[in-house]
Amino acid sequence: MIETALLGIDLGTGSVKAIVVDAADGRILGQGSAPYPIERPVPGGAEQAPAAWWSATRAAVRHAVLESGGANVAAISLSGQMHGTVTLGETGEPIGNAIIWEDTRSAGSAEVITREVGKTRLLAITGSPIAAGFQAATAHWLQRRQPERWHRTATLLLPKDWLRYRLTGAIATEPSDAASTLLLDRQTRDWSPVMLAAAGIERPQLPEIVPSGAVSGALSLAAAGALGLVPGTPVVAGSADAPAAALGAGITRPGELLVTISTGAQVLTPLAEPRFDSLGRLHTFCTPFEPGGWDAAWYCMGATMAAGLALRWLRDDVFAGDLTYDDMTALAADVPIGAGGLLFLPYLAGERTPHLNPNARGAFIGLDAGHTRGHLIRAVLEGVSLSIFDAWTTLKEVMTTTPERIVLAGGGARSPCWRQLLADLFGLPVRPLHGGEQSAFGAALLAASALGRDPAELAQRWVAYGVDVSPDRHAHERYQSLVPLFREAYASHVDLFEQLAAWRELRGRYGEGRT
Repeated sequence: MIETALLGIDLGTGSVKAIVVDAADGRILGQGSAPYPIERPVPGGAEQAPAAWWSATRAAVRHAVLESGGANVAAISLSGQMHGTVTLGETGEPIGNAIIWEDTRSAGSAEVITREVGKTRLLAITGSPIAAGFQAATAHWLQRRQPERWHRTATLLLPKDWLRYRLTGAIATEPSDAASTLLLDRQTRDWSPVMLAAAGIERPQLPEIVPSGAVSGALSLAAAGALGLVPGTPVVAGSADAPAAALGAGITRPGELLVTISTGAQVLTPLAEPRFDSLGRLHTFCTPFEPGGWDAAWYCMGATMAAGLALRWLRDDVFAGDLTYDDMTALAADVPIGAGGLLFLPYLAGERTPHLNPNARGAFIGLDAGHTRGHLIRAVLEGVSLSIFDAWTTLKEVMTTTPERIVLAGGGARSPCWRQLLADLFGLPVRPLHGGEQSAFGAALLAASALGRDPAELAQRWVAYGVDVSPDRHAHERYQSLVPLFREAYASHVDLFEQLAAWRELRGRYGEGRT
C-alpha cells in the first residue's frame, strides 16, 4: 500500500472527478468520475441538486480509492465550478437546487448592480464585469423573483464550498472562488461592503475567507463512512476550478498561457499585479497563492460559455448520440478548413468574453444541401476555437509579454484534431497536458499544503506534457481569413438576438400555448 496519498475532488458542471495521487512522486494512483444532470426548469434556468453532487462524489471517490489499491489518503482538497449559488437555511440544509453559472435569469440583476455601483468602480473593486449566473447577480435575482426562498436563506455558498461543508461540517471559502462571486475586493481579498450593499447581501450570510492552502476542516465520521476514508482526515480549502486547472497544468508564473477546453473554455494567464480590463471584457480573479510570493496571486481570464457543451449538444441532441467524440473528430478531420463555407456561432448559453451578452445565441450560417455531418462537426470545432481566439485577442491587451506556446488542458487536449486546429488558428505551438482532470490534479496538489509542502513547487516536478504541436503557416493564414467573417456573423445578429430574447420572455410569461 502507498504510505501517503493525496485526494483531489473537482466538482465540475457535468460531473465530479476524484483523483488519488502518490504524495511522494505525483503518480496518479486512481481516478473516478460520476455525472449529474443540469436541470433547466424554465428558459434560461440552469440548476443542480446538491444531493446529486454528493451521490456522485461518493461514487467517484470510492472508485478512485479502490483503483488506487486502498491508498492511505493523508489529505483532501477541492476545486469546483465557479460563480454558482447554494442557499442554506438556518439548519444548514439546502433550500432548493443550486443555481449554477450557466443560468441567465439574473441578467437583469447584473445590469442593475452595474448601474448602482457604476461600471468603472465595479471593475476597479472586483476586477471583472458581473454576468448572469454570478453569485452577486443570483442573490439579487432571488430577492426579487423568489423572495420566500431568500427570506429563509441564512448562508450562501459556492458549489465546492457546499461540498466541503458536506465533508466536514465547516462553512468557509477561499479567495480564488470568493473572487468569482463578484462580492470580493480583488486587492484586499475580503468581502467588499460596496458590492454586498448593491447585491442586498448581509455579511453574516457569507462564509469566512481562509487561505486556499489552509486546512479548513476535518472529514466527519459520517462523510468518512460514505467515502471509505479515515475520519479526521484534513480537508484543505482548495480553489475555483480555473485556477486549480492552471496549477494542475504548472501555470503559476506571469507570461504563461493556459487554454482549457471543457464544458466552457478559458484562456488564462497569471498576473504579478491585479491588472484588469477597463472595458469589462475579462475577469481578473485571485489564484490560490497569497501576494508577495514567487507565484502569481492573481490571474486574468477570458471565458467562453460553450466549448465542450457545443460538441455535446451536437452529439446528443442533433446526432441522437450515435457517434463517439472520436468518431466526430475523425469525420471533422476529413473536412477542409472552413467547413465548406459553413460558420457556427457557439453561443448556446450566451457569451462572456468579449461580448458579455447573455442573449447571444448559436447559429449555423451558410448551410446548404451538400453539407454533411462532418461539415457540421468541423464548423462546431472551428466556431468554438474562433470564440476562444476572440477571448485570447482580448487577453493579449493586458499581457506584458507574448507567450511562447499554449498549454492546452481539458477534453480538447486529448483530441489531435483540436490540438492542430488551435495551433494553426493561434499561430503558436500547442503543448498538451498528459492525462486529464487537471482541476482535480490541482486540488490534489493543494492538498499537499496540509503536509507542509509547496503545491506550486510540486507542480513544476509532477506535471507531465505531451509533444508540442507546431502550427502550419498556410493553415494559419486560412484561419485568419475566417476571423473577420466570424466576428461579422456575430455583429450582424446582435439585434436579432435581442428581439428573440424579448420574444422568449413573452413566451415564458404567457405560456407555450398562448398565441
